[in-house]
Amino acid sequence: MSSSNENAAERVRETVDAIYRSDSRRVFATLVRLLGDFDLAEEALHDAFRAALEQWPQEGMPANPRAWLVSTGRFKAIDNLRRRARFVDLPPDAAERLGTDDSEGRDPADIGNGGASLMALAERVADGLGDPAAWDDESVEDDRLRLIFTCCHPALSPDAQVALTLREVCGLTTEEIARAFLTAPSTLAQRIVRAKAKIRDARIPYQVPTREDLPERLDAVLRVVYLVFNEGYSASLGGSLTRHDLSEEAIRLGRLLIELLPEPEAQGLLALMLLHESRRAARTSPGGELILLDEQDRALWNRDQIAQGLALVERALSSRRFGPYTLQAAIAAVHAEAPSAGETDWAQIVGLYNVLLRIEPSPVVELNRAVAVAMYDGPEAGLTLVDGILARGDLEDYHLAHAARADLCRRLERTAEARAAYERALSLTRQEPERRFLERRLNELLD
Repeated sequence: MSSSNENAAERVRETVDAIYRSDSRRVFATLVRLLGDFDLAEEALHDAFRAALEQWPQEGMPANPRAWLVSTGRFKAIDNLRRRARFVDLPPDAAERLGTDDSEGRDPADIGNGGASLMALAERVADGLGDPAAWDDESVEDDRLRLIFTCCHPALSPDAQVALTLREVCGLTTEEIARAFLTAPSTLAQRIVRAKAKIRDARIPYQVPTREDLPERLDAVLRVVYLVFNEGYSASLGGSLTRHDLSEEAIRLGRLLIELLPEPEAQGLLALMLLHESRRAARTSPGGELILLDEQDRALWNRDQIAQGLALVERALSSRRFGPYTLQAAIAAVHAEAPSAGETDWAQIVGLYNVLLRIEPSPVVELNRAVAVAMYDGPEAGLTLVDGILARGDLEDYHLAHAARADLCRRLERTAEARAAYERALSLTRQEPERRFLERRLNELLD
């Protein structure tokens, strides 16, 4: 192969990698709708990207790569069904599960049993594929929302809803989800397997609920979107503090939810994400080092995102039907409106945390309130609250609790306690920028 051909092939590989990072879960969501099965769709997704790596260097890039991948993945799945139909007889409901919806024009009476039915199904689906260019981006985008509501169906437990959505919609690894849940990866893996089996066995529909059913389903969806954002805003592990693809995806999903159902808490969640995301450029140094809120260059904050967030907070609060996301957004708004760290209205922040703690009591909210109290009433008052949380056994394995205690002890010049707390936080964190920050603070105490 000539040097120019090699360079062209390498450019295609880089393009395919970029499309995989940006669009693979969108393609997957559409394949789930078309194939009706998570595992078959995942297999088809990877087959499609392998085909892209093989064909695009020779044939050139398609006009619509996402549509090409959807159609190719579906063709690959059909081929797999045909091969399996020759050797395996499946249960009577398998063909129905792996089929598409009634819009495909298939008569249920045509679906028989075993391999013969799969062969007939594959042929009918193949006949209805049409031109790959006919797949439009809008329908593919809508599939993400359909998949979220499927994964958040009330037939699944709340934890299963979140775990499945993070894995299947957003592509987080089991380890990343386990970190978000503060639980073991093996537990999460079992939860995801059981959730997919439940969707299959209960024949949970792949659709957005009716407007009447939406409110009761919204809480789980908001929780999922927020956990996705959190993983993007502060990655659970690895060499980067943030994962912009995830936080950007969560914000996009938040906007879609507001278009679908403009409820105050959906507005509050989007406001919260926008206000936090507005600080992205200021949160790390050019070398990737962590910069705390009170040390950030506020000139780098994204004022457009702040303006959007403030407007959404005001709208949600004025409804008087807000909840914990709106209150957290209101806290973020106080930070966003402060000209400098020293001019932050800590009294208002503590008051908002008091309300938040009443409507959603949790150790993490308590911890955040304790840090705010330390800024308002002094580090001694904050340390007393943090010690109380840790004494109960709450957050014992949460590195930020020990990091907060270490900082308060440092400010009180209780050096030995600060060192011990920093060392405990270091033993628990798996994110490199946070590790380097904690190591710097620890080394400062040792000098």
